[in-house]
Order: sequence, then C-alpha cells, then structure tokens
Amino acid sequence: MPALHYIPHPAPVRDRKKIFPVFLPYAGCPTRCVYCAQPLATGRAAGRDLLPRAWAALRRDLEQAAAEGRSFELGFYGGTFTALPGDWAARFLGLAAEFRSPGPVTGVRCSTRPDAADPGLLGRLRDLGLEMVELGVQSFHAACLAESNRGYGPDAALAACAAVRDAGLGLGVQLLPGLPGMAPDPDGPFLRDVALALDQTPACLRLYPCVVLPGTELARRWAAGAYVPWTAAQAMDLLGRALLACWKAGVPVIRLGLAPQDGLAENILAGPWHPALGQRVRSRALFTYLYEKLETRNMRPRRLLTPRSALSDVLGHRHEMLAAWATLGLDQARIRVWEEAGFGVELH
Repeated sequence: MPALHYIPHPAPVRDRKKIFPVFLPYAGCPTRCVYCAQPLATGRAAGRDLLPRAWAALRRDLEQAAAEGRSFELGFYGGTFTALPGDWAARFLGLAAEFRSPGPVTGVRCSTRPDAADPGLLGRLRDLGLEMVELGVQSFHAACLAESNRGYGPDAALAACAAVRDAGLGLGVQLLPGLPGMAPDPDGPFLRDVALALDQTPACLRLYPCVVLPGTELARRWAAGAYVPWTAAQAMDLLGRALLACWKAGVPVIRLGLAPQDGLAENILAGPWHPALGQRVRSRALFTYLYEKLETRNMRPRRLLTPRSALSDVLGHRHEMLAAWATLGLDQARIRVWEEAGFGVELH
C-alpha cells in the first residue's frame, strides 16, 4: 500500500455568523479619501437625511427579521461610526439593543477610522452594546497614507488598534493593497502592513485591493497617468501570500475584495477586481501551503485527497490551478475527494 501523509487545512476555523450590513456612506467622515466612492461601493445613496432614513429602515428590517425568526450580527459600514454627528451612534446602538436576545440581533460591530477611536468613546459605545470595531487602517505606511489623503499616520493607526483592544472590544483590521505609493512588490509596503496588522492580535482582517472608481481623485490621477493600479496577477500573487500569512497566524480573512454590489463592476475604471477574486486568491494560498509542506519533507505525491469543501479551491476558478498541480505530477485524475477535514497525500 502506498504511504499516506495527512496535512491539516491551514485556514483557521471561522464562526460564519451572518452579518447584516447597515451602510452609512460618508457619515461622520472628516475628509474624502482619494479612492473613495461609497455610494458605488455600498450600493447606498448618501445625503443629508441619510441617518434618519437608515435608522427607520433598520427598525423595519429588525421588526421583519423578528417576525420571521431570523438572527444575525449587525455591522455598521461605509462611514465613520464613532464620529457620527450628535447622538446617532448611541441611537443606532439603542435600536440594536431593543432587538437583542431573544430578538434577531446577536451582536454589533462597526467600522471606523483610526483617528476616530477615542478610548473614552469606545468604552461608552461598548457599554451600549458595541462588541467589535473594524479599523479602516488601509496601510501602516506613512507615504501611502499621505498620498491617499487619509489624514493620519502610522502611529495613530497603531494607537487605535491598542485603544480598541484596551476597551475590551474585538479588533478587526481593514487593509487596502494597491494604494498610491504602494509598489506591487513582495518586499513592498503591503506584506509589511499584513505582518504589522497580525502583530496587533486582531480577530479578523479584510483585504480590499484598490480599484479606480468614477468621481474620485484617484480616477483623475489614473486618467492623467499619475496612478497605475495593480494588475490582477500582481494582486492575486500578493493577496495569496498575505492570506497564507494570516492562516499561519490563525487569523481569519473575512473578506477579499469589494462585495459585488449592483452596478459596481460596470463602474470600475481600472484595477484588480474580479467576481471570483476570493476563490482565486484562496487557490493560490492553498497551493503554496501544500507545495511548501511537500517540499519540506521531500515528498513525491502520487495522489492528493482533498476535503469536498476545498475541492473548488484546489482546482481553482475554471480549473485554472491544474497547470500548477501538474508541476507536482498531479493531473486532475490524481486529485480525489475524501471525507476528512484535511488533505491526504498518497506518496510514491
């Protein structure tokens, strides 16, 4: 009988709770970043009456969810939640509290800017029911932040990570590979950003490759030849490396690329967007992981046994990874499904 070697799947086990997004485009944002077009990215319109409209719509949604017996975590995105004007942050959290157990709301998270993470405010929002803060760090690299008009530097981003943790809140970190000034290089700022983000002991990461959207300063620079976006190949290579680093650190990446909102794809002027970007990146990270395991042990695989849930990632989008597996002597006929949670490598 051929020898069989077991390799666990590298991805950390995720609590795949459903997040119900509440989009508040630009609400509370002190500046407009060069890449930002929130109405396109979120599929929601901005406007002066945004907050009361969003609050009323959320109440209707929560009442309907309660009647239908659905449950989910609420996520407030698209603006700067901790800098909402007046008492709007407290009002949204108060509404969520009305529908907590036994209602539909199982948790509450928000996204915000690092320079809006005041420790005292975070503590008050925690006491009102906030449980996780996803910081839109985008980068820890000073030049990239400056070129993107973020309005803060690396020290503020690191201090915000510490403030979220010290407030007893879960920390999420959002990074934006491909920002102006960020070379698509394995030795460039992005993979250093990932390493620094992982040093902050986050509960999760989101990785959004920078794309060019109409009406933004970035679109003007791109049209003038002053900004060159990453290619899809460059983005997938670096995101694959980043994802594998996160897996090895035990930190889940809960989003790869912008969510495909209605009207988004046809409005992207340039940049590495693809509807199957997440799968294509996972496929590359998984191949690299298994290749490293085989090379380290000098193994010559005869067959690869894969969990059913991982088969599509192993084969890749439209089977694009078969050429890579062929370099290890594994054609499609030698890649089989089994019922284990990890991978089995049958050796010669």
